[in-house]
Amino acid sequence: MTAPALEIHLSDDQMTEALRSDARLGLTASPKWLPPKWFYDARGSELFGQITELPEYYPTRTERELLRASAAEIAKVSAAQILVELGSGSSEKTRLLLDALTAHGTLEQYVPQDVSSTALSSAVEQIKLEFPGLDVHGVVSDFTDTLHNLPGGGRRMIAFLGGTIGNLVPDERAEFLASVAEVLEPGEQLLLGGGLVIDPAVLVPAYDDAAGVTAEFNRNVLHVLNNRLDADFEPERFRHVAVWDADQEWIEMRLEATEAMTVHVRDLDLTVSFAEGEQMRTEISAKFRLEGIAKELSAAGFEVEQSWTDADERFALVLAGRR
Repeated sequence: MTAPALEIHLSDDQMTEALRSDARLGLTASPKWLPPKWFYDARGSELFGQITELPEYYPTRTERELLRASAAEIAKVSAAQILVELGSGSSEKTRLLLDALTAHGTLEQYVPQDVSSTALSSAVEQIKLEFPGLDVHGVVSDFTDTLHNLPGGGRRMIAFLGGTIGNLVPDERAEFLASVAEVLEPGEQLLLGGGLVIDPAVLVPAYDDAAGVTAEFNRNVLHVLNNRLDADFEPERFRHVAVWDADQEWIEMRLEATEAMTVHVRDLDLTVSFAEGEQMRTEISAKFRLEGIAKELSAAGFEVEQSWTDADERFALVLAGRR
């Protein structure tokens, strides 16, 4: 039996350098922006965990119940021997897939990937305890850098869940999906979880909850810049904004300066000015239509084999095979 392993392709120094690059690029752009991956330090991860339990935030529980209902069928259709999960986090929802694939009798190896070595190490140890016959091999990396290091030697299914695909703009999605297709063999599969376009009256509150947890989560990216790049942002002087862009069919999260201010990012020797009311984009969360997902997957070299949606058609799981 293979012992649990943790393969590290992303050091703390590399993370800091990536943050430096993103911060310099985004804070000097017009309009300003920051990538959503920098929300997730320890405090950000804790806040996001709280968000998933909020009454307004339907995506996590909807996807979990959809997985619960469809996991056995996914296991039957895929017959995967190796399950690779990008952005695995705690692997909580993935246990439903692991249960189903184990029961189906095909699964031999689970490869969770995440940027947090602490979270991943804990998840790997726990999964190994729960599935003692399973080879578990964790990979610490940015998911875009993991693909060419994937293990082979069996029929693979890559899972990219949680609606994370929606954090990428269309060109980034096309590049990412093509990269996934490039590393898979014909017949191997991608399991994609994505939020669907629904009534904005339901959608927007999921990103702007009454308790203000999402607002605190949004402002956390400023704490990250303060802590890691010696910036002097005053997060309380920024207002959380969530808007639905009907043309792009995505939610935008922004931080709005409540007054004119100047911020110093000492590690970058950078001075940044904000006008009163100026907004900085911190996240997009694109929502999809099934025909749109199929079109994007087809352009990347996949063919949809089967898809599942919840009763309210708020979320979809799409299983696509590499052509």
